[in-house]
Amino acid sequence: MSKYEGRWSCVKVELEEGIAWVTLNRPEKRNAMSPTLNREMIDVLQTLELDEEAVVLVLTGAGDSWTAGMDLKEYFRETDGKPEIFQERSRREACEWQWKLLRMYNKPTIAMVNGWCFGGGFSPLVACDLAIAADEATFGLSEINWGIPPGNLVSKAMADTVGHRESLYYIMTGEPFSGQKAAEMGLVNKSVPRAQLRDEVVALAKKLLAKNPVVLRYAKNGFKRCRELDWDQNEDYLYAKLDQCIGRDPEQGRKEGMKQFLDDKTLKPGLQTYQRAK
Repeated sequence: MSKYEGRWSCVKVELEEGIAWVTLNRPEKRNAMSPTLNREMIDVLQTLELDEEAVVLVLTGAGDSWTAGMDLKEYFRETDGKPEIFQERSRREACEWQWKLLRMYNKPTIAMVNGWCFGGGFSPLVACDLAIAADEATFGLSEINWGIPPGNLVSKAMADTVGHRESLYYIMTGEPFSGQKAAEMGLVNKSVPRAQLRDEVVALAKKLLAKNPVVLRYAKNGFKRCRELDWDQNEDYLYAKLDQCIGRDPEQGRKEGMKQFLDDKTLKPGLQTYQRAK
């Protein structure tokens, strides 16, 4: 029995060999993101960040969907007519986990897109470090079909990952596309047949589990930040982060890696990671 069994109503969390399997768990609603789910995901991410058993986080969905996007009834219809502060709060909670926490999360994150991924689901999808989809998954920016432009930071997510023409095509037409097309566009790293999806994600997670977690955090977050800075700013920022990483790394990975390469002659860094202490 998972130590998190029953803790959240809309999210299921299971720990297995260093992997935290975080499942959006509203299959009857295609895992649409309600205000309750958004509040729970904030708690889930903050909780797992400090759980030493959770080294790599995988975000997926229950049933045949990853997420259908925002819950139109609970997120929109039920806040219409209420004081605008209710909508402001709902938006803040959605943004808090879908990109503020998830995008710069202190542990590696993988989106395992098992099925339907629509609308607002593109924000947490792109916020994850890596993504693998099922070939059979269906993606879509359907907002245009019911009278609004893409909500939340979906347009920003597309602009950061997918080319100009492809982004506008799907934003303007609302046409769905497959997991294979998502991989071709660069929205996900790869797509595989659904029957192979979990094994593919586990294999990727194991590669990340073998890396120094402190260095991994600085590497991934440094890359994300550097996209927002110019060359001069990046020179200062990335060297500062490199020095900070070396100073904060309890494993002293740089020192050990250099020793194994230069002194022990046991490491080929272009082909393998250094041997970490057990």
